[in-house]
This record gives sequence, structure tokens and C-alpha cells, in this order.
Amino acid sequence: MTSQLLSGATGVLALADGTILQGIGVGAVGDAVGEVCFNTAMTGYQEILTDPSYMAQIVAFTFPHMGNVGTNVEDVEQMSGAAETSARGAIFRDVPTAPANWRSDSDLASWMARRGVVGLAGVDTRALTRRIRERGMPHAVIAHDPQGRFDLEALVAKARQWNGLVGLDLAKDASCLQPFVYGEGLWNWPEGYAQPAPDPKFEVVVMDYGVKRNILRALTSVGARATVVPASTSAEDVLARKPQGILLSNGPGDPSATGAYAVPEIRKLVDSGVPVFGICLGHQMLSLALGARTVKMDQGHHGANHPVKDLTTGKVEIVSMNHGFTVDRDSLPPPVTETHVSLFDGTNAGIALKDRPVFSVQHHPEASPGPTDSLYLFDRFAKLMDDAR
Repeated sequence: MTSQLLSGATGVLALADGTILQGIGVGAVGDAVGEVCFNTAMTGYQEILTDPSYMAQIVAFTFPHMGNVGTNVEDVEQMSGAAETSARGAIFRDVPTAPANWRSDSDLASWMARRGVVGLAGVDTRALTRRIRERGMPHAVIAHDPQGRFDLEALVAKARQWNGLVGLDLAKDASCLQPFVYGEGLWNWPEGYAQPAPDPKFEVVVMDYGVKRNILRALTSVGARATVVPASTSAEDVLARKPQGILLSNGPGDPSATGAYAVPEIRKLVDSGVPVFGICLGHQMLSLALGARTVKMDQGHHGANHPVKDLTTGKVEIVSMNHGFTVDRDSLPPPVTETHVSLFDGTNAGIALKDRPVFSVQHHPEASPGPTDSLYLFDRFAKLMDDAR
């Protein structure tokens, strides 16, 4: 274990195995514990750091230059106002640059400080990424002290004591507390986010396990009025709203842990005959409800450049992904059809039922950040709702 820091180091990353990475502290002063993952996206760092699916994680960005476009009040993906319901820390190769974008109202480092996100710059992120690829995502503590004072043994001990994401239900913390209706559409250049149609075509209930704003915007843009309800809402209460569709959202944590209370309700929603669309954690818990298994991944999938094949059309899409658990494709029961597959490692990326209007994907069709190759899935969901009517 490193016992002394180099002169000038104001930030450290202490891994549970005793390894210490040092550099320049950025953002909030203090420390945070979490699982370190790497993200390969070249843009969208603000959306990434506010995505609830990154709750209890420290994000290492593989692209070296961050901060270029600054931050703004619009590009925040989490619905909850609590900063702890998104990423705990961020790791950069270079110190974040000054912003140069007409939409920016704050630099990245100041924005991180206000949100309580601890950052570390000056790290060899390529070496860290290779380590994660070879050994899996480590538990670690990221710390920032402008005076360079760190109790390294205590930081390592804290990383070792953290139990990790397996068995951890985080959706209950990322979810809303009360139902609400979301009223904003997808971004339209150059006006900004669109206003919803005055007379929505569909009533959609969104099960909030940590939903991203852009999922709600995408629903609004296909003619839905999106009513967001807490993760613990019963199927009976959902169906009492008489929705034309139900969306199972993304979110953080272990799907089997959240599934302890969510899966029985999802089974009832599937049996109701109302069209169901699952995304990321929603996909995993839908799979559990249908009889499949989920497993923890070594590296996970985190980035905006992942190739996925839609087996129903033969089309290859570049998509946004963010998950550390996956559906075991070999555990999919006969009634379930595999619809999408990752071309990186062959893991499952989508399912559907043959006899009911139910489907889900592991990736993020709403992007933000990322390409919009998969936005058609919201149109597919709208068609299912149309057909059901």
C-alpha cells in the first residue's frame, strides 16, 4: 500500500485491494465509496453523472477530455432532487476544461462541487480501464482534499467494508415518493425541449425504479401522457388508472433485490393484457417475472457506442448502455423470445412474449447521451397500444 502521496496530490482513489491512485481533486471535497466502472462515451458527461442507474458507482471516463461543453440546468436525467441518487464520483484523465458552449451556465468542476460529486483528475484511465476489464469492477473510495491530507489505510478499509451492489435494492431510494404527470417532449433544435400535445393519445403509467427524464420525454413525443408512480406501487393501483400502456423504467442496484417486491406486481401487470415495455432494470425484472435469472457482470456495459442487433429486423444499432447485471439468456423460458443481442459479448439485450404485447430491452433507447438508433422502440410501444385498443 502506498504510504505517502506525491507532492501536490489533492485527490486519491483507494481500491479495496490496497492500490492507491493519486492525482488532482475535482468537484466536491470529501470522500465517497462505490463500485468503479468505466464509461466509453465521448459526450454527455452531465447526463451520465445524473443517471440514477449510476447510483453507488464511481464513473471512470475513458475519453480524456471532459468539461468542454460545461453544464446546464436542463441536461439532468434524474427526477429526484437528491444528488445521492446518481453517481458518487468521477475519474478523468485530464483536469476538466473550461466550458465553450452556448447552453452552458456552469463549469463541470463547480457543478460537481454543488452536487456533492467527488472527482479525481490526472489518472491513467487507460490503465484503470484495462484493470477493470481483467479483474472486474472494484470497490473503492474516491477522496478530495485541497490540502492533500489522506488517511490511506482508513480509505482502503472503508472500501473493503463496503458490501457492493449484489443484493442491494437502490430503486426504493431513486424512485419518486408520490405519483406525478410529466409534461415535456424530446429536444427540438434549436427551440429546446418540446411541449406535450394538448390531447394525449395514450395514458401510460411509468413504474419508477429510477427513471431518466428522456424516457419520459420520448413517451410524451409518441403521444403519451406519462404518469410516474413509485416503485412500490401495487399492480392493482396501476391498473385502476386504466392505462393503455405500462413502462418499467431503468434504475440502479440488483434486480433480484428490487424484484423481491416488484416482480410479483410485474407478473400481474403482464397477465392483465395491457402492453408492457421494460428498459434496463425494467427489462431485467420483467425477465425475472417471466422465469429467467439475472447475474452480476464483471465489467458491465457503460457507454454510448455499443452495437446491438435487433433479431426481429436484422438491423444493427449503436446504442447507449448502462448496466452491471445481465439476463442469463440460457435461463429464458420457452414462451420468451430473444429479440436483441449485444454484438460486443453476445449477452441478451432484449426479449418479447409471442402471445402478449410485452417486450423489453437492456439498452437505453432514449439515449441521452448517445445515438437515437433505438428511438423506434417507443413507436413500437405506441403501435402495441394502438393495436390493443
